[in-house]
Amino acid sequence: MENKKLDNKIIEKQSSLDALNKQFVLSKTVSIVDKYNFYEYISVMLDGWVSISEALETIWDKINSVYFKQKIFEMRTYISSWDSFSKSMKKIPQVFTSAEISILEAGESTGTLVEALSKLSDDLKKVHDLRSKVKSAITYPTIIFLFLTLAIIIVLVYVIPAIMPLFETSDVELPWATKALVFTSNFLSTNYLLIILFCFAVYIFFTAYKNTNSGRQSIDHFLLWLPLVWSVYKNYILSNITATLWSLIGSWVSVVKTLTLVWKASNSHIYERLFEDIVLTVSHGEKIVDSMKKVDPEKIYFPADFLQMLYVWERTANLEKISRKINKQYEKEVEYSLANLTKWIEPLAILLAWAFVLWFAFAIFGAIMKITQTVS
Repeated sequence: MENKKLDNKIIEKQSSLDALNKQFVLSKTVSIVDKYNFYEYISVMLDGWVSISEALETIWDKINSVYFKQKIFEMRTYISSWDSFSKSMKKIPQVFTSAEISILEAGESTGTLVEALSKLSDDLKKVHDLRSKVKSAITYPTIIFLFLTLAIIIVLVYVIPAIMPLFETSDVELPWATKALVFTSNFLSTNYLLIILFCFAVYIFFTAYKNTNSGRQSIDHFLLWLPLVWSVYKNYILSNITATLWSLIGSWVSVVKTLTLVWKASNSHIYERLFEDIVLTVSHGEKIVDSMKKVDPEKIYFPADFLQMLYVWERTANLEKISRKINKQYEKEVEYSLANLTKWIEPLAILLAWAFVLWFAFAIFGAIMKITQTVS
């Protein structure tokens, strides 16, 4: 009887796995929340002397992403074929980054896989918290500009056509501001489908362009030199760089390999090229700070305080502690630069609103003045 129940469970499990693999996946991405929950749960299970294969099997119920569940099933298959945890991750590069694999690979080699998984989960939580702060700060100005744009469109499409018959019946020459307002209103009213298609085409083109090397480079240069935005973007990149340094150095990954992984994890074309040169010089015996000064002599991308803290890091050899301090410092810098950015958003939105109101008022009252002058 017990064997029959066991066979039924195996059949039921296999049928559910087959159904999982047959499911259509719309988005082939894994959220950072799913990933840090995955690492934390595996760490807890392994610390409780549960095998990796069993831990991967039981975690399916705690993961929402169908795509991630499918990849976890692939991992379990590789581990069942006697692959290590990190080696099975290498076979799924769409989900797991090189930095994550290196941290866990180092944990396996030193017998501290549980600690490495827990540390990786904590690090990803911090990255998620920082991203959430950035998104929250950007949400407010985005909503302001969306409502402002919507209000302007409503005025141009509905209000202007309603009052224009008052001016069309007169034979006076309308002021240039009134003509421009009428032309804009007519253009939006008669070509709204073309405008929507144009915006959609621009979005498709931009999405495709930003995935090219030239596109990434152009966008990086634009963001890094855009007033107010560039400080947020640069501090965010430096915070990610120091977070990766902290995680890898704390896992006893070699310095050259750490810098190589930082280069790949920076998500910035400009910093990738800088770190490519840094890795080359460090591999020939140069110090990290000296290499950074060579590739960025004007200290545009690596500020003086960043280099100073790294210099202390190299001199004292207290790598993990100093890199953690640098990471915390640049997390604060991101918050400060975000606060400075959002402080300017509201006045800018009010300025744009006033500019449109003045244009509207000048156009309408200018036309009324012209008509009253001819009547008198």
